[in-house]
Amino acid sequence: MADDLTPEPIMRIAMGFMAAKHLFVAGAIGIFEKLAEGAATADELAGRCGVPSRTLRISANAMLSLGLLEHDGERYRNGPVAAAFLAGNPGPDLRPMLSFWDRISYPAWTRLENAVRTGEGQAYFDRFSDEEQRIFSTGVEAFTAGAATALARIYDFGTHRRLLDVAGGTGSFLIAILRRHPALRGTLFELPGACAVARQRLASEPDRARIAIVEGDLLKDDLPDGHDLILAANIVHGLSDAHNLGLLRNMRAHVGVGARLLLVDLWMDSSHTQPTAAPLMSGEFLVHSGEGQAYGEDDADRWLGETGWRKLDRRPLAGPASVIIAEAA
Repeated sequence: MADDLTPEPIMRIAMGFMAAKHLFVAGAIGIFEKLAEGAATADELAGRCGVPSRTLRISANAMLSLGLLEHDGERYRNGPVAAAFLAGNPGPDLRPMLSFWDRISYPAWTRLENAVRTGEGQAYFDRFSDEEQRIFSTGVEAFTAGAATALARIYDFGTHRRLLDVAGGTGSFLIAILRRHPALRGTLFELPGACAVARQRLASEPDRARIAIVEGDLLKDDLPDGHDLILAANIVHGLSDAHNLGLLRNMRAHVGVGARLLLVDLWMDSSHTQPTAAPLMSGEFLVHSGEGQAYGEDDADRWLGETGWRKLDRRPLAGPASVIIAEAA
């Protein structure tokens, strides 16, 4: 054993759950949001958050150690990253993502070993309460907001008339796209629970009139016809290899030759280890669906070739996400 070898990398990884849970709690009690009102001592911040000073200091010091808070004497203030993404300021808001990972994902991950041993999902979307569905839908929207914005910018939607967003969640991808392309119309195809959240989310959107919402199950029901572009964002990672083949066949059967397909996901390289987030997120997909996992670009190439699609390109989006562009052959 090398003299300079230490278990520090193992300890850092093993303690990662502590950092995550501290972050979730700091978000839940409103530390970042309350500090947007101004720097505060532990006692002042405890009063704003409505928790004891002693426990507030534990939570705030954890965020200080992780670089999300800063100290100015006895006063805490948000660091730049927390101020930008967690304090409720204009721009991207990751607080719904923290709620999703805390309330939906974290409990499921305690059963990851059982999922790995059995291949069975440990959390079931069809058993969500209305509140859990809202947390799930808004959390996924926050997590994928960067990819939605990037896709609307890098792909030429101006050549299309009608876009079908399959299992499109709250409609966040549609909103980002339609805002930039006023001649385009969209259809959101989702399960009933997700459609209920989407209707509330879209009610105040100026582009709501250009979006049709259709309830259905992508594994059981025919897709709506009449579209020349299909978007499948963050779907394939929740499905088995066989179900993905079936989904691509279903999509191909409902469009004409030359229609386009956009597959947005955490597409991995040939080693199936990069981007790093993808193999880690495979655990998330496994515990939730039992059959899900992150897939490689080579998997997509095979599916497309067997289902009547011709791959055109793959382009990076935001963070670990990328889009595979295909055309109906």
